Amino acid sequence: MKKEFDLGRDKINKLLISFAIPCVISMLINSVYNIVDQIFIGKGVGTLGNAATNVIFPLVILANAIAGLIGNGAAANLSLKLGEKKETEARASIGSSITLTFIVSILFAVLAYIFLPKLVYMFGCTENVYKYAISYGKIILVGAPFMIIYSVLSSIIRADGNPKYSMIMLVVGAIINIVLDPIFIFGFNMGVFGGGLATVIGQVISFIIALCYLPKIKSVKLEREDFKINNSVLRTLSLGLSSFITQATILVLFVFMNNMMTKFGAMSKYGADIPLSVYGVISKINSLYISFVLGVSIGAQPIIGFNYGAGNLERVKETLRKVLTINFVVGIIFNLIFILFPEQIAGIFISNEDISYALFMEFAKLMCHSFLLACALNAMEMTTSIVVQSLGNVVKATAVSFIRQIILFIPLAFLLSMGFNLGLNGILYAGCLADSLTFVIASIIFIGEYKKLGIYSTKENEENDAVIPKTYKGKKIVVTISREYGSGGRYVGELLAKNLGIPFYDKNLIILSAKESGLTTEYVKKNEQTLEGPQTTDDLLYIATTKVIEKLYKKGSCVIVGRCGNFILKNKKDVLKVYLYSSLDDKINRVTKYYNIDKDKALNTINKVNKERKKHYKYYTNTILDDYNNYDLVLDVSKFGVEKTADIISNIIKNS
Repeated sequence: MKKEFDLGRDKINKLLISFAIPCVISMLINSVYNIVDQIFIGKGVGTLGNAATNVIFPLVILANAIAGLIGNGAAANLSLKLGEKKETEARASIGSSITLTFIVSILFAVLAYIFLPKLVYMFGCTENVYKYAISYGKIILVGAPFMIIYSVLSSIIRADGNPKYSMIMLVVGAIINIVLDPIFIFGFNMGVFGGGLATVIGQVISFIIALCYLPKIKSVKLEREDFKINNSVLRTLSLGLSSFITQATILVLFVFMNNMMTKFGAMSKYGADIPLSVYGVISKINSLYISFVLGVSIGAQPIIGFNYGAGNLERVKETLRKVLTINFVVGIIFNLIFILFPEQIAGIFISNEDISYALFMEFAKLMCHSFLLACALNAMEMTTSIVVQSLGNVVKATAVSFIRQIILFIPLAFLLSMGFNLGLNGILYAGCLADSLTFVIASIIFIGEYKKLGIYSTKENEENDAVIPKTYKGKKIVVTISREYGSGGRYVGELLAKNLGIPFYDKNLIILSAKESGLTTEYVKKNEQTLEGPQTTDDLLYIATTKVIEKLYKKGSCVIVGRCGNFILKNKKDVLKVYLYSSLDDKINRVTKYYNIDKDKALNTINKVNKERKKHYKYYTNTILDDYNNYDLVLDVSKFGVEKTADIISNIIKNS
């Protein structure tokens, strides 16, 4: 049985463990794919082999960007359409996204394959590295469509509520890659091509496992016509654009660094190939840190988004504090590893018999002690970007992701390397400086967003119903009152409860439903009889209200106003279901007199509220609110007046 989580009430620690760990593992596996190739190629081929994988890595980043654009967008669109109860559109969204993925992935691989000789030089390739880069790149591009497709399907599978399957799919592919790498590189002496072939085989297996899931999708049943490309892909691409932009900034940075390493490396004692190679291997290890931080942050998104939408701002703040703490602890650990053990890290990727071993290790140490000197501070920028996106500000989130790579680092690298003639050292120290400045800017943004959460009131609604002494001696009776807005139904219910001497529930249901659901009273008050909130929280609210009303029924006699009470208790004994309406003039007079609404706005207000009530009632009961067949008693309050209407109902109960 699928385990359900209560995002509004379960402990934050429990939720973070449940949501973040699968996400962290999935992201780490993607990093491991590249690291494993780099390790075995470095040991088997040497510095030039490592440099070749680094030259081809921008193509991998671009493939990931395409997968994120379609996959994350498709997953988000699936969730939205299911929340809107639009299953047909949800099916079409997924089917068309899958078809688009096949087309785009194949087109990408073909074009990249054709232009590979030019692309490798654009990505910073040197003459010595060229043949290795071409050999590795060609086989990697063969596997690119499989990688893009299974990555997109992985996002859809997670959105379908099966992150475990998605994780297993990735793990199996990674294990196959790890097993085959030494066999192909050392056993068959296939060099960089063997490393790429091992990767592709692992990707094909993951692709097959992903395809096997399609007939098992639980949320929708895909049909052949759903795979036609339609307008839903535009919505999918718009939702995935943020992920694409984030990957694009990484791509720009990587290509920039490759070219700077070769250009200024050639002017140093290290030569062009060693800095290019070292930057690749150190970046891959650093990707483990990035994957961990992003995994924790992305895993926390559902918790942050749900509680923010539900008004549980204290839970949002608690989640933010814990996510930031975890990410900084991880950042400090990685930072210490880079500072204390640079030779041990670099030694994993090169044989000590390699002719360039000494210079390779020297530059690796220099890079860890300069470029990554303050890498722990990156936790703030990465966390802030994801958090701001979770709170609904996609533009600001995208801007935050641009700060370090594009706005600060690249200009600083140019300034220090050329403006101050620091060459290779200037580029490396630009990384540390950019990290420090980004930390300050991201901290200001994070603190600003955090403080905003404290502006809104989180106090419980203290507006309660009148306390009525329990003096009723008759047989059990629960009265549900459904009513038109402005008919005086609430006041009829309150007078009825006083006449009978039984509890009265209207406003108190707000507090009771809030406690039952874990939502705030402010959120419940605003959304309890509309469909304006996020669909998941609206549904949670209705379920909570249902439980509250059923509990009140079990407690004994009472009067319950609204909240689909007649439908919730329709099959219960000892229930009198009442519907109250009134003439238009009477409703207008009542709302202007008692609700302080201007007479010229009264009609619009009445129509709007009644429309929302009917929409809410229809959504959850699939029946009509003012269908008299749903009630035992229907009364026109404008004919009898509030007091007389209450007396009529009271007499019926007492004499029955």
